[in-house]
Amino acid sequence: MPHPGEQFYPEGVCWDVPLPSGTLPDLLSQAVANYGSRPALEFRDRPIGFTELEERVEQAAAALLRAGYGKGSTIALFLGNSPDHPINFFGALKAGARLVHLSPLDGEIALSHKLTDSGARVLVTSNLAALLPMALKFVAKGLLDRLIVCEDDDWGAVGTPQAALPDDPRVVTFKQFVAGATSPHAWPAIDAEEVALLQYTGGTTGLPKGAMLSHRNLTSAVSIYDVWGAKARAERNTIERVICVLPLFHIYALTVILLRCLKYGDLISLHQRFDVNAVLRDIEVKRATAFPGVPTMWIALANDPTLESRDLSSLAAAGSGGAPLPVEVAKVFERKTGLTLKSGWGMTETCSPGTGHPPVGPDKPGSIGLMLPGIELDVVALDDPTRTLPPGEVGEIRIKGPNVTRGYWNRPQETAEAFVGDRFLTGDIGYMDPDGYFYLVDRKKDMIISGGFNVYPQMIEQAIYTHPAVHEVLVIGIADDYRGEAAKAFIALKPGAAPFTRDELRGFLTGKLGKHELPAALEFVDQLPRTAVGKLSRHELRTQQPATISAKICEHPRQHATGGRS
Repeated sequence: MPHPGEQFYPEGVCWDVPLPSGTLPDLLSQAVANYGSRPALEFRDRPIGFTELEERVEQAAAALLRAGYGKGSTIALFLGNSPDHPINFFGALKAGARLVHLSPLDGEIALSHKLTDSGARVLVTSNLAALLPMALKFVAKGLLDRLIVCEDDDWGAVGTPQAALPDDPRVVTFKQFVAGATSPHAWPAIDAEEVALLQYTGGTTGLPKGAMLSHRNLTSAVSIYDVWGAKARAERNTIERVICVLPLFHIYALTVILLRCLKYGDLISLHQRFDVNAVLRDIEVKRATAFPGVPTMWIALANDPTLESRDLSSLAAAGSGGAPLPVEVAKVFERKTGLTLKSGWGMTETCSPGTGHPPVGPDKPGSIGLMLPGIELDVVALDDPTRTLPPGEVGEIRIKGPNVTRGYWNRPQETAEAFVGDRFLTGDIGYMDPDGYFYLVDRKKDMIISGGFNVYPQMIEQAIYTHPAVHEVLVIGIADDYRGEAAKAFIALKPGAAPFTRDELRGFLTGKLGKHELPAALEFVDQLPRTAVGKLSRHELRTQQPATISAKICEHPRQHATGGRS
């Protein structure tokens, strides 16, 4: 076999199977042609059919073109999980623009950087109180020319706190923006190689960088999952009901749920936030068949005291991704439910696909699975990324495939450093066993993954430096049984400054950082370690002070991890 692990692939699947690709607007149009009035989404118990979705997408696209936001434009989405996301996501792409996702979990520093770096001068958001005030800050700072505000009540009033719009010509409701817009005689021609999405990630270290994901990258990613799951899908021969709690601004949910489900004609059950009871209701009452989640969700479900008495018989697929999954959590979940919970590995830079577990194959606890069709993975020496290593030897994982980014937006040097020829250096350290199964050991750089989200120490440090008592600070990741990792701040105070508590620091940082970025632990030191040239050294700090924080969230709190990152 030319590709390790291919002998364990599902029946009828080979590594070099053709992987069709195209553009995302064409993906949606074909789905509408195939499924028509079948429900594509369900939100607050309201179904939205494929035809209705396309009509709203074309209305948004026509309005963007009328306003001059077509080819060459970058449009930012600052939205949660509601139909407003797919409508504006596909609307912008149909208009020929490129997109950038802004995470509502980020703080003002990171969001401002992403807006400025991407060049987006148009932002689509919601009038939810959790979103609009932050978006208005970008208007006040002169970072936006136009703010388009979707109104949450359009999808049924549920009492969610909302914010009022100011009297500002730059701010307009979505209804006002699209009113009277008519479709053009011909939609803009889109090439599959064009950048569809700037998806920001730490990649390795430092400020977030925009991974350039083309239409071909994203549609190839869907095709990879297509061929991998074709046999199981044919055997089930049913319309799946897929729970979408994962945020659509994250590459995991975008590819694994939104794009895949639309292509298959499955129903996406949209949830605005993760709630154990709401998820269990979707399974028990509405008979959901699939639930992709991140480890924190599976930890919460595994520890729900009612889990063993719940009717989960409709659930055919349960998968974990986005961050390492503790093996013990998978064991507890399987013991309580009888469902096997496995995780794969992928990255923002790969549009999600990387590895996966076949339905039938060796039991490999702790493994992230086999390389998926069309994807080439190997392991190279840490001191020489051109030298491949044999099975069993630990090094850096490289990847090649039609789903892999061409590089980082406006970062030619960092793009060059991330590739060896046409193979992308993932920054993940691991090995491959003789059967072709991969295992992760560590990460090469400083990025922290907390609850499935990337956290960048430098961004936290910048915010902490605004505290008047802080002289110097370093932030590193520490083990956390619930989130996988959490941030710990080591602070040297200015002379004469009084120390403060962790909670006081978190209060000071609230608004400057996202909740997932707030330090979980704090330690004051007389001085921080430095390199030979005087730079503060996180590596030396980790060596000197191996810090841990633990919350007992499962029956066995040991952290044996599998999984991937995005």
